[in-house]
Amino acid sequence: MDGMSEMKTALVTGANKGIGYETAAGLAARGYRVAVGARDADRREAAVERLRAGGAEAFGVPLDVTDDRVVTEAAASVERQAGRLDVLVNNAGISGPTGPGWGQDPTALDLDVVRAVVDTNVLGVIRVTNAMLPLLRRSAAPRIVNVSSSVGSVARQADPSVQVGPVMAAYAPSKSYLNAITVQYARHFADTGILINAVCPGLVATDFTGFQAPRTPQQGAAIAIRLATLPDGGPTGGFFEDDGAVPW
Repeated sequence: MDGMSEMKTALVTGANKGIGYETAAGLAARGYRVAVGARDADRREAAVERLRAGGAEAFGVPLDVTDDRVVTEAAASVERQAGRLDVLVNNAGISGPTGPGWGQDPTALDLDVVRAVVDTNVLGVIRVTNAMLPLLRRSAAPRIVNVSSSVGSVARQADPSVQVGPVMAAYAPSKSYLNAITVQYARHFADTGILINAVCPGLVATDFTGFQAPRTPQQGAAIAIRLATLPDGGPTGGFFEDDGAVPW
């Protein structure tokens, strides 16, 4: 039990597949016990078994980031199984329905779509982060990583010389909001030792993109793993991709 208590624990939301799974796998390879947060029980347990087969210490956590009760129960589950939390990776996210060319026309946008996207991509992050904070505060070096996207960069979206893909009037602003709330958390946590940053994994071949993308999930997970394992004194309140800081 003493050895188990020394092992750091990381919770990754949406960890049953894609970037989330590879983030969990990468942290496990670095010696973390990983909590696989996911809604679907079968997929969640399949991911846990796959991680364990690779030598990881892993357990599943039923987690729907849009459900207050489920999130509260998830925090209790992590506490029972690990006692504390050292890393939280808020990876779960949705794009919402898209039209031709994977776009979301702002002039014909269903407000219920906007609400659903914000509920997962922004409110879900706030909901999970706040539920997990008591456990993170028990860590000697808490780290929070919010998986964002370069489409959340208002500077890039507004620059006609930058290729930013289709107009996505629900998804892109939700990531801008996520970036902004990340900064507010970082300001609140200043001088506490809790480091929180947003990351862009790049355009990754997952079911999120219809597997039409140049980067692998492992490549996409690398930046989240890097920010999740920052040393003390590392950056906080930033927005990063593989090549460095992303403009706001």
